[in-house]
Amino acid sequence: MSDVGHAPGEVRRARYAVAAVFAVHGAVTGSFATRVPWIQDHASLGAGQLGFALAFTALGASCAMPLSGRISHRFGSRTALRGLLALWTTALVLPSLATNLYTLCLAMFVYGASAGTADVTMNALGVEVERLLGKSIMSGLHGMWSAGALTGSAAGTLAAHLGADARTHFLLAAAVLTVLGAVACSWVPDLQPAADEEPPPRFALPPRSALLIGTVGFCAVFAEGASLDWSAVFLRDRLDSSAGVAAACTTGFMLTMAAARIAGDAVVNRYGAVRTVRAGGALAVLGGLLIVVAGQQAVAMAGFGLMGLGIAVVVPLCFAAAGHAGPNPSQAIAGVATITYTSGLVAPSLIGGVAQATSLVVSFGVVTALACGLAVFAGVLRTAERGDRTQVGARAAAVPDPRA
Repeated sequence: MSDVGHAPGEVRRARYAVAAVFAVHGAVTGSFATRVPWIQDHASLGAGQLGFALAFTALGASCAMPLSGRISHRFGSRTALRGLLALWTTALVLPSLATNLYTLCLAMFVYGASAGTADVTMNALGVEVERLLGKSIMSGLHGMWSAGALTGSAAGTLAAHLGADARTHFLLAAAVLTVLGAVACSWVPDLQPAADEEPPPRFALPPRSALLIGTVGFCAVFAEGASLDWSAVFLRDRLDSSAGVAAACTTGFMLTMAAARIAGDAVVNRYGAVRTVRAGGALAVLGGLLIVVAGQQAVAMAGFGLMGLGIAVVVPLCFAAAGHAGPNPSQAIAGVATITYTSGLVAPSLIGGVAQATSLVVSFGVVTALACGLAVFAGVLRTAERGDRTQVGARAAAVPDPRA
């Protein structure tokens, strides 16, 4: 992609615009998550059938994400993001219209495909703005995604408490989020391919660098998925917690991750991605150990809090590293995203399988072991860091000085 120089004020506005896009994307996810029980009842599905249908979200995302680079090359980054984000916000309505297993599987496939393509495109733009600014912003952008998800979740919780029909709820949410997304997209950078730039393949396997970086993301997302889906169950079944305390543990985990992501850029800018991920890995391992040995609710909740704190910035840094590591950010980010989506799909079911065969304590022992991988494999981000510094210097030369 070719890039023209941007005045510092324009770059800052672009940063805020991309942050708003992340928040809109997260709000769709938060809105959907709160109405899953309504969707299950409306489609008359059992737990196993619901799990099968939800798996089509990751399947759709994995199939569609490699197409993101081609779409951005064809239409330009701004138009591509505007269209893909609108597709994602309107796709929110589809699951509420499903009346059986087959229609829900189809709805979740489209829902996941639109989520994945918008995800890759907005992360690629986030990397571009990060290059222009010359400092880390990806953790904060993902923090805005978490804030959006919490906002959507709060609105969905209220709608569920009021007994609102999810079709009406999703239609209103989709309308509001589509408008907000369109406004935000009008301020994002409009990257266009160079005249002699070859279009990326319609479907390409991720580059080797993305596979290595994706290994780090896999470990983090596995811990995230396990904690989100099983923390409340762990407190209820292992420690005889009330439903309110168990739910509070999951909410606390999400809040910890959101706060850490918003504050994470300052840490990354000071200490670098590699050291930040290694320190995060140590915190995640400590949290995992507290969960495994916990005999009291407070200890387990502290463990989940440390787990969230430790893994919060890892995925944003993996996306940033992928975007900085090669000439085609969208393709590399799509590769990392595919690996992380797969991890998020595998984690809940694997944790459940291990718990069924042994116990939840052993399951979170597996999570703790994988968290060690953050420290072990963090070094793969170092090459991307060096490449980032080189590219930032070249990009900075293109930014006009307003004092000139």
